[in-house]
Amino acid sequence: TAPIRLHLTLGDPTGVGPEVVVRALSSCDVTRQVSGAHLVVHGHQEVLRRACHLVGPKTAAALPELDLREPPSSTPFEQSGRAQLMALEQAVESAMAGEVDALVTAPIQKQSMREAGFGFSGHTDLLAHRFGGPVAMMFASPALKVSLATIHLPLADVPRALTSQRLEDVLLLTARALGRDFGRASPRIAVAGLNPHAGEGGVLGREEGEVMRPAMYRALPVLRQELGAAVELLGPMPADTVFRLAARGGCDAVVAAYHDQALIPIKLMDFERAVNLTLGLPFVRTSPAHGTAHDIAWTGQADPCSTEEAIRLALSLARSRRSGRCALPPT
Repeated sequence: TAPIRLHLTLGDPTGVGPEVVVRALSSCDVTRQVSGAHLVVHGHQEVLRRACHLVGPKTAAALPELDLREPPSSTPFEQSGRAQLMALEQAVESAMAGEVDALVTAPIQKQSMREAGFGFSGHTDLLAHRFGGPVAMMFASPALKVSLATIHLPLADVPRALTSQRLEDVLLLTARALGRDFGRASPRIAVAGLNPHAGEGGVLGREEGEVMRPAMYRALPVLRQELGAAVELLGPMPADTVFRLAARGGCDAVVAAYHDQALIPIKLMDFERAVNLTLGLPFVRTSPAHGTAHDIAWTGQADPCSTEEAIRLALSLARSRRSGRCALPPT
């Protein structure tokens, strides 16, 4: 059997990405899990060398064998946006060529990348553009799974972007992922309302009735045909109670209307183990659920736990999809 081809990017050279990647790959548990995989790192040799020096010779010595593919930019620290952009483009090109089973991306700094010519709001938008078709951002942890109907948008733009078609696509992608990857053959998904009290019957907003419920009505028969009659879609529910339901096991996942509605509860409940997972791609893509953390970059304080979880999940999903078995038991 051919080895799993796991590609990683180092992210922003001036952030914590290089450190958390090196620390994660050199942890004993991750080292065991990547055994037999072909590990490809997209980033600069100097950045990787400095990260190894930062974490110490004993930790760096535990690194598995890496296939470093250096993009053609010679000053990654002085031109961090360009360095990030070129490494990410290189990784995406490899994925488009069918050379990637799983991709783990370290955090990027969007402002410096935009200054370097990056025309997207993040990894997910870039991948959606390159691979076509709908994709969705899911944050997964043992405590909570939540998908986003809209992602990196100013709050004022969310109502326009929250279309019925978009929500239907996210519901379908979420349910299929729960069934294929997380062992929920007949998933129960709750939808968080956009407005206070989920619109209060139209008194506090009409998106729940005019956008969300039609999407749920269209998605439900499709999912029941695919996954069984026990599939349930709940809501739209008030966002101030839906996550309480999820935390108590009342549903398998929540679909949130916008970015912070999803990220606040999952980071509060399970920050260290949360993983960003892109649904709808022909390969697995994960990322740690945190940013570049410039305030502690290159100080040796970065916590690699979320990156470790991202690597574990990427490998588990890639191996299970290849074998046709579910990656994880129901939780």
